[in-house]
Formats: sequence, structure tokens, C-alpha cells
Amino acid sequence: MKKTSISQSLYGLTPEGKQVQLYTLKNNGGMEVNIITFGGIITALKVPNKHGVVKNVVLGYDTLEPYLTNPTFLGAIIGRYCNRIAKGEFSLNKTVYKLPINNGTNCLHGGNKGFDKVLWNAKTIEDIDRVGLELSYFSPDLEAGFPGNLKVTVVYTLTVNNTLEVSYKATTDKTTVVNLTQHSYFNLSGDFSKTILDQLVMIDADAYIPINSDAIPQGNIDTVRNTPFDFRTPKKVGKDINANHDQIEKGGGFDHCWVLNHQNKHIRLAASVHDETSGRYMEVFTDEPGVQFYTANFLDTPYKPRVALCLETQHYPDSPNQDAFPSTVLNPEETYTSHTAFKFSIK
Repeated sequence: MKKTSISQSLYGLTPEGKQVQLYTLKNNGGMEVNIITFGGIITALKVPNKHGVVKNVVLGYDTLEPYLTNPTFLGAIIGRYCNRIAKGEFSLNKTVYKLPINNGTNCLHGGNKGFDKVLWNAKTIEDIDRVGLELSYFSPDLEAGFPGNLKVTVVYTLTVNNTLEVSYKATTDKTTVVNLTQHSYFNLSGDFSKTILDQLVMIDADAYIPINSDAIPQGNIDTVRNTPFDFRTPKKVGKDINANHDQIEKGGGFDHCWVLNHQNKHIRLAASVHDETSGRYMEVFTDEPGVQFYTANFLDTPYKPRVALCLETQHYPDSPNQDAFPSTVLNPEETYTSHTAFKFSIK
């Protein structure tokens, strides 16, 4: 008996008249993931609570139109470079590359038209105990200012044990920088009129990256010990979100990159979220060195601030300008890979 399924339907048309497809991935454990080919966006992710009631736990829109602008990047694949690059520029092999400025003085999430606003090609994958959607995109040399013709593949896989896996792969014909992530906003209660302040978060990180007033890394890495940033044991998001702390003030809450532990181990548990009322529990596994924990401090219509949280697995922000950070450089003879999994259960 087949334990997973995938179906396809028309979601809408772009302003240029191109079709946007919706793919629905389901398993027999009550989990359903809806993904559109525009931006590789997860429009809904449905999981059961402790009573078996299935609800959507990610923010999204009902139609294509709001996704065409999508200023808060709801549910999208982010590239070529997630997070911020200071002053929208970096130097590579003695060449300075200028990027779009779309966040104060910075380039955020690839600029005004990153991978979140392009049409991806789709191919379905079906197996006995998993079902997948392979999305591919060709990003031409100097698109949004980034060097190299970049071929990108992102595979979403839904397994029978209520895990959504996201695998990224990219190759280039010219030395470039790459940092990809998935930007879903989670609220495990399934009730978007409620904030996530009572949900319990764990982040397996002894350190985090402090930012300046432009939300750019200062260049140092600080311990989380005795700070609001200590999530090594699960604590409520709201406990320290308004703490009297310089970094909380600069982020308007939590909007920082945590330096994950065990970076020499491939895929490992990086973070978890638990909504005690519904019982829904999400574990985030990744092979990335960092995770950006964002508490939707500046979310706007139709949602209110702090009704969801993001756990964006990634390399550190502004790495192309920070020599001490792990490199995000991709050379022509190399293949960029990254893996993240979101596992859902009841606790």
C-alpha cells in the first residue's frame, strides 16, 4: 500500500502570463505540504496535534498575488545569498561586486528579486516511503549582481515519519558566493491569532553572532551564557525577548545567527520547537554551521509581529566580507550542498 502521494494543480499566472503550479505532498501520518513553483514557496504545512487534529503551522497566502511582492519572504527558497551582505557589496578575486540594496544599507536575501521571486522548474519523485519535488533554476552570470552562471537544485522530500527534508545543490562556472535557506514562518499552535511567545525553543549553540545597528555582524562571536540568547535548554520564546540587552534592542527581539555546536558532525539536531497546548513538536536537523532565529519582530499585514518564528539554517551573515567566518565561496570545480530536515511529532 502506498504511504505517500503527490498531486499537481494550477495555482495562478505570473504577470508575464506564465503558469505557477501547486504540488501537494501527503503521507498517511496526517502530514501535508503545499509547494508552488514560484519561489519554491511552502504555502501550507499541515500536521496533526495530540488529538489528531490537522492544522496548517506555517504562515502563507491563499493566492499568488501577495507572493509576487512577498516583502517578508514567507515560505520561500532564499538565494543566491540568504541573510545580509553589508552595503550590498563584496570583493572576490580582486573584483568588487555590487548587489541590490533592499534592507537599509544592505542586500538582504539576494536582493529585490532573489530566488524567492523566480519560477522554478519542477519534477516529481515517488518512492514507497517518501515522495519528493525536485525544483531547478538557472541563475545567469551577474543576476542580482552575483558572478557566475549558477545551476541550482532544491529537493523537498516528505517521508512517512512526518519529516520534511530540504536538500540543496549548486554548481557554477565562475567563482561566486552561495548561501541558501528555506524561510518558512512556523507557529505550531496552528492559530495565527496567537503569538509564539509561549512556545518552547531549544537551540544547540554555545555562541551567537552579535550585530551592529545595521544588523550586520560586528565580526566577533559571543557566548550565550548569562545572556537572553541562551536556548541550550528549552525555554519560552517570550522569556527574554524584551530583555534589557543591547543585542535585543538592535534586533527588535531575536533576529540573530546562532553558531551551532558539533560542526564537524554532518547532519545533527540543531534546534527544536514545542507547543505544549497542541503537543506539536518540531526538530530541525542540519549540516549548516549556523541558524538564524527570527521571531517575526517586524511582520506586517495580514499577520501581526511575533505570530511565528523562523529557523533559517545557513552559513553566517555577511560571510563574504568577514574573513574569520566559514567561507561561502563556491569555485567552478566544486558542488555546493546543504541539507536540512524538519521532523514533526507529538510531545
